[in-house]
Amino acid sequence: MLEILAYTFMQKALIAGIAIGAACSILGLFLVLRRYSLFGDALAHVALSGVAIGLFFNIYPLWTALLTSVTASLGITRLRQSIRMQGDALIAVLLIFGVAVAVLLISASGGFKVDLFSYLFGSITLISNEDMLTAVVASLAILASVMALKDKLFYMALDERQAKISGLNIALLNYIFMIMASIMVIVAMRLVGILLVSSLIVIPNIAAMMLGRGFKATMLISLCISLTSVIVGIITSYYLNVATSGMIVVVCIGIMASIMLSKHFKIPITMRR
Repeated sequence: MLEILAYTFMQKALIAGIAIGAACSILGLFLVLRRYSLFGDALAHVALSGVAIGLFFNIYPLWTALLTSVTASLGITRLRQSIRMQGDALIAVLLIFGVAVAVLLISASGGFKVDLFSYLFGSITLISNEDMLTAVVASLAILASVMALKDKLFYMALDERQAKISGLNIALLNYIFMIMASIMVIVAMRLVGILLVSSLIVIPNIAAMMLGRGFKATMLISLCISLTSVIVGIITSYYLNVATSGMIVVVCIGIMASIMLSKHFKIPITMRR
């Protein structure tokens, strides 16, 4: 198995995948706690419209995808603060709007292109050195920011109103959090693609929460599940010659299913708190 590490493209895929998986699981925990599980999916579909804009105007698609995602996330945060509408309703509107704009632009440009499929389904084994470096730097920046703000983000996730009363600048924290989420989604597109990007955000955290541990333990377990899914998924997809993104998600769901079965049949899982 170790012979695959001799290939440069596998080395880059594993390095970028580990960095992205770690950032998705850690930041994704706060999205799940805030009941924003579908937010990553909505941003991914908005990013699809950004990719379509880039391809339509012959601009590097990741830049336009990042711009549209950040704009959409800041806009939805502002709307949530100014009008009385539940966050999940705004997320649904954002998701639908992103798909609609993407479909219009794709049809106007003459249909699907090969480049677009790589963004839809991911292409982690084909990333360049620049893409790998960008993924690692962005993921490390997100991880550092989350760890620095984790107490405030946790307090805000538990009770946003009480956190505001206690003196936290909720508006600023929300904007920072949404920008980080947008960057994370764009980076994760290179690993699992737009259609599966929310899987690394949601599934490891849901699986970890099933174990009923404390916050820090849940964060660590989610991180382990995400990294295991990425590493096993990339290596398995190489040997089976199947899509890496799909294999990563299948492994992740397999781990979650194992936890569900162990809970159902009351099989003890030895893990320290």
